[in-house]
Amino acid sequence: METRTLGATGHESTVLTFGTIALKWLEQEGANQMVEHVLDYGVNHFDVAPMYGDAELKLGPKLRQYREDIFLGCKTQERGYEGARRKLALSLNRMGIETIDLYQVHGLEYEHELDEITADDGALSAFREAKDEGLVDHLGLTSHGDPALIKAAIERIDDLETVMFPLNPVVAAKDDAEHDYEGVLELAEEHDVGTLGIKAFAKGSWPPASERYEEDRPFANWYEPVSRPDEIRERFDFAAAQGLTTVVSSGDPKLVSMMLDAADRYDGMDEATQRSVVEAARHDDSPVPEQLHH
Repeated sequence: METRTLGATGHESTVLTFGTIALKWLEQEGANQMVEHVLDYGVNHFDVAPMYGDAELKLGPKLRQYREDIFLGCKTQERGYEGARRKLALSLNRMGIETIDLYQVHGLEYEHELDEITADDGALSAFREAKDEGLVDHLGLTSHGDPALIKAAIERIDDLETVMFPLNPVVAAKDDAEHDYEGVLELAEEHDVGTLGIKAFAKGSWPPASERYEEDRPFANWYEPVSRPDEIRERFDFAAAQGLTTVVSSGDPKLVSMMLDAADRYDGMDEATQRSVVEAARHDDSPVPEQLHH
């Protein structure tokens, strides 16, 4: 599988990152098999979070077995120093490891949060201290929110090494500042910040609960995903062709094999096809920007 340099971290990440939220929906044996399956495709970048149910616990056994083969991203929604230190310790303990390769501020949504994490008693102070202690190797940030806020973070945080944000044809077709994640990508490249794309496979928002109960949804994603192999491959090819370092797989385990296959077969997407894909999505409903708490 193709690899790309993850910005200033220098890590050669596979063009697909395994979003381990998929493990949440599996029993331990199934989770073990899923991790082995992902590794068999050569994927070397995993992403996890304590908010993904028991995914950290289920990832732990295989993560420890293959620790040298996996570049691990983890994250916290804590904004202050004390909370960030506490959550980092909990994640390390739950996974049974000593170091997290990439630790990220998770789900930045509001300007006041950027002020909080960059304050003297903010989460980034805890991240930097942990980095000095060898508990964390690199610092990053994720957001499903306002592209302008992500760009402000890139400009403001000198040692930011990665950003994770949505990018897909649906948002690319919205020609307004609210959906300008392509601008985020350009600024990140300018600052040598690695880029992780999420929501690449998002088709749109689920129908309201009055039309379909949450438990009746066919996939365990908070948005409606594309689900046919040809759709998944098209979405992956589009996202990878935008210049992202890596595309994060979506949450339902039923979709993971199709995403692995798409990433393994990736051979670029020409500009005419990219324009056609964007036009086809121009009138679709976008599930982002959206507040994270789903």
